[in-house]
Amino acid sequence: DKVLAELIEPYELRAAKLREFLEDVKPSLHYDIVPLVDPYGPSVTDPDLQCLVVSEETRRGGEAVNKKRLENGLPELALYEILMMKDPDHSQNEEEKISSSSLRQRLLGTLLQPPRPDPALPLRPYVIGLTGGTGSGKSSIAKLLGQLGAFLIDADKLGHAVYVPGTPAYERVVAAFGAEILSEDGTINRKVLGAKVFGSQERLKSLTDIVWPEIAQMVKERVREADAQG
Repeated sequence: DKVLAELIEPYELRAAKLREFLEDVKPSLHYDIVPLVDPYGPSVTDPDLQCLVVSEETRRGGEAVNKKRLENGLPELALYEILMMKDPDHSQNEEEKISSSSLRQRLLGTLLQPPRPDPALPLRPYVIGLTGGTGSGKSSIAKLLGQLGAFLIDADKLGHAVYVPGTPAYERVVAAFGAEILSEDGTINRKVLGAKVFGSQERLKSLTDIVWPEIAQMVKERVREADAQG
């Protein structure tokens, strides 16, 4: 659940930087750097450990480690609490301490590496898929891209259009789920249809198997239209 996990450096690079820093601080010490593949790492299984360095915000984690060690028949570790250095230049939406999360916030909009040429990709049209949960800002980003000249294809609108009477998907959906999903004017009542499918994975798959290929086809047609417009 790290902020902007996509911008976290690879483990091998982070470990190499950490080792360089530690050896610069005190080269006479032996450092054993291991990847943490669970919340505790070797701290709850290594009988040779005696001390765990924590901060004010990670003390509860240290206490959880000691609880696990006791469950594993190991002695508790001494918890040595240190103060975190404050970041005097942090902005309102960044952490007060010096942290990699704040650094990743600052990297937003920065080209980290040049695009790699791929001979298999056509030069145009260049297609960007914009996804995200409700309220994540898709509409705002789409609006900005549109102002920069992008041709916008709203998959939600296509998802509504696919149910319009006379379309191939309309006939198949009615055949699959019955006339009771129709309103008086002959249109598909999406609430009634939703009540039928969302309680059953099997019925939901039957519906998506009908409408998703149609939506994908409509998207491809819009992409061709965008290409024709340059």
